Amino acid sequence: MLTHTLHYGLGVFEGVRAYECHDGRAAAFRLTDHINRLYSSARIAQINIPFSKEEMRKAIFDLLIVNRFKEAYIRPIAFIGDGAMGVHPRNNPIRVAIAAYPWGAYLGDEAVTKGIRAKIASYTRMHVNTFMTKAKISGNYVNSVMAKLEVTSLGFDEAIMLDTEGYVSEGSGENIFIVRNGTLKTPSLTSILEGITRNSTMEIALDEGLQVVTERFTRDELYIADEAFLTGTAAEITPIREVDGRTIGDGVPGPVTRRLQERFFDVVRGKDEKFINWLDFVP
Repeated sequence: MLTHTLHYGLGVFEGVRAYECHDGRAAAFRLTDHINRLYSSARIAQINIPFSKEEMRKAIFDLLIVNRFKEAYIRPIAFIGDGAMGVHPRNNPIRVAIAAYPWGAYLGDEAVTKGIRAKIASYTRMHVNTFMTKAKISGNYVNSVMAKLEVTSLGFDEAIMLDTEGYVSEGSGENIFIVRNGTLKTPSLTSILEGITRNSTMEIALDEGLQVVTERFTRDELYIADEAFLTGTAAEITPIREVDGRTIGDGVPGPVTRRLQERFFDVVRGKDEKFINWLDFVP
C-alpha cells in the first residue's frame, strides 16, 4: 500500500500490441520503438530502470509464450516502490512489471468500422512547463481520465483536448488527424506525446502518396474537416464521425481513413513487405 507511485503518480509505462500474422506467427508491433520510448520516459522522470532493454524485450516475449498469446495488449510499467512516503522518493526501489492480456477494439467493436462521437473536453491538455509531455508518465493521465469521465457522462465516446492556447491537441489517449482537401494534417509534437502509431500512420500515408502536414489547427477547422480519426496502440486507427454534435464529412469513415486503416492492418499482420521491419516476431 505504500508504493510511492500509487500515491504520487511518478511511474512510466508503455502500451504495445502483439498481432497474429497471416502466416500464423505472432509479432509485437514496433516493440523496439516502444521499449526505447519507455526508457526515454524513465530518463525524463529520473527513474533508473534496473533492467536492460534486451532483458525487457525477452521478458515480454516470455510473457507471450508462457500465456500462449498470439494476440495481446502488453503493458510494461516501471514504478517507484515502497519506502519513504514524502513527495521525494529518496532511495525507494524501482520496480518493473509487465502484463499481457487480450484486448479488442479500444473504443468498442463498431468504432473502427463506423466511427465514434467525440466531444471537446473542458479540461485543457497540459502545458510543456507544467508536465513532461514527451513522457508516458502515469500521473500525466489524470488529465485524460478527468476529460474522459466528463465526455462519456454526456453520452460521447471520446474526449478531444485543446492545448493551453486553444488549438486541438489530442484525444484522452490518442493522437488526432484530420483530412482537408486531400491533405492529411496532425498537430506538431510541441506539446503532445510522440505517438508510435501516429508516426506509422504518417509513414504509410506518405507511401500512399498523400500530402502530410504537421501544424496546429483549431476546433472549427476540425468541425469542417472532410475526415478525422484517432491513432494509438490501443485505438489503432479509429474514425471520428461526429464532434460536438457536428457531423464530420459524410458522417461515415472517409476514403482516406479507410485506405490508411486497410494498409495499417495489413502491416501489423505481416502482409505488407514494405514495413515488415516494424514487426518483432515472437521466437
